[in-house]
Amino acid sequence: MLPILNHLPKKKTPSYWKQVKKDLKSACHETQQTKPHLSLEDHQLLQEIRLETSLQNRDNVTRTKAYLDFYMEHKEIHWSLLAHMVSRNAGWSMTDLKGEYLPTILSTSKQKAFFSFLEKGNWLIFQDAYPQLLLYKYSTIQSKSLFHLLPHLHVSTFMEVIWNWYVKTKDASLLTSALIINEQNYIESRLIQNFHFKNSVLNTLTFQLQDLLNTNTILFPMIEDDKIRLIGATVHHFSELNERIKLGKHLYQLLFSTEATLKSILNWGLKHPHTGSRKDYWDHLFHSIKEGIPGEKRVLTNCEVQSGPRIYSPDLSIWKKVAHQTPDHQDWFTSDSFIKFLIPSESDSTGDVKRIHCRTLEMLERLT
Repeated sequence: MLPILNHLPKKKTPSYWKQVKKDLKSACHETQQTKPHLSLEDHQLLQEIRLETSLQNRDNVTRTKAYLDFYMEHKEIHWSLLAHMVSRNAGWSMTDLKGEYLPTILSTSKQKAFFSFLEKGNWLIFQDAYPQLLLYKYSTIQSKSLFHLLPHLHVSTFMEVIWNWYVKTKDASLLTSALIINEQNYIESRLIQNFHFKNSVLNTLTFQLQDLLNTNTILFPMIEDDKIRLIGATVHHFSELNERIKLGKHLYQLLFSTEATLKSILNWGLKHPHTGSRKDYWDHLFHSIKEGIPGEKRVLTNCEVQSGPRIYSPDLSIWKKVAHQTPDHQDWFTSDSFIKFLIPSESDSTGDVKRIHCRTLEMLERLT
């Protein structure tokens, strides 16, 4: 039995909520974070965590697999499966840039700029979150809390408070919401507000058109009656921090909405290793090798190829690996305004996105 909904958001906030809120407010207004003295064992553990994070943070494929592998060992950490599924979507967006349609819309320089943006965000979130997951892993192995080491990994004081409360409560919803808040705040100054990416990506007409074309749809494939069904949500107003947090919480609700949904999505993920190609979920529609002859027409109806070749969707090897610079270590948690996003919420949609996804593909087919 999968450890599913015992701690998913409820209509009533848990009894310890007020104390969590109080602890967060206190941590937020502390003038300076004091790092504890480290033993030799602590130093060795931190070195091991940094090395393992670096090894798994090579590209989108290795990150995505690492999230799933961790979840399979620690199913109580819901966020890791959510991160796996969202990271798959990041990979698909990366390869779309060199796939069937976008190269006819974007110049080579724009393709590179959009890829750098996606890759940087994917890398940033992993290098901040994965050490936290590993610290949890070693805490379970050693049967003691090791979260006093979080400051040495440059993790926000926000997460230090939350992890310590998770040790007490095992509240998967609280932890997942906190990690969503943390990751989106973490990339806000380092990516979204970065001058280079604002000018080369976020403020471009092409990026803004994605809202109109619904090309930014997060997909969760699932196996249902031996067929692939898609649920998810379309991303709007990506540059807005609050909207990204709300989207993350909504996706979490969809993923863990029922045991059947969770099991179906997980089964699909385990049976289809992530490659970056959309062939991973619909091989009747996409292929990682270009088919057909130049100029051959394709007719799509309801995500079925009526005539012509399948849609070209390469795997991630189409892009070279990227070396990133170490990000700044400034703590984003300087305002307690984000505490409100920890409050439990409930999904208000079925997440059925097949129609949107199919309509987008048909529109791109006509445009190109």
